[in-house]
Amino acid sequence: MAITERQKLLVQRSFAQVEPISEQAGDIFYTTLFEYDPSLKPLFKNSIKSQGQKLMATLKLAVAGLDDLDKLVPVLQALAERHVGYGVQAKDFTPVGNALLHTLEVGLGEQWNTELRQAWIDTIHIVADVMKAHAFAK
Repeated sequence: MAITERQKLLVQRSFAQVEPISEQAGDIFYTTLFEYDPSLKPLFKNSIKSQGQKLMATLKLAVAGLDDLDKLVPVLQALAERHVGYGVQAKDFTPVGNALLHTLEVGLGEQWNTELRQAWIDTIHIVADVMKAHAFAK
């Protein structure tokens, strides 16, 4: 479970650029997610605006946690437990990851490139792998 220092820096810098448009990013994310997999919509009980705020707060925490992955793991495990309680299944991580990549691509525009995309893919895999291993490997 690792990403390079460069990848970490790319992810952290790019998230800092998306954060000021967090409300728009939340809208893009959930619109895209429900296009990719409409069956996920019933899992979300709050307004999309509220969900977007939670998403961005969680992403901020995860991105900051890249500085110390050992401390991030228990946070992700607790997040996984909550998500299982909401009805999330292991298969749901794929459309979520894809919707996040799309959101970042739209939000970052011309700054989005192959290297940045791969840094986010590797980061998303770390988060998803930790969460799935904790929640579904039982």
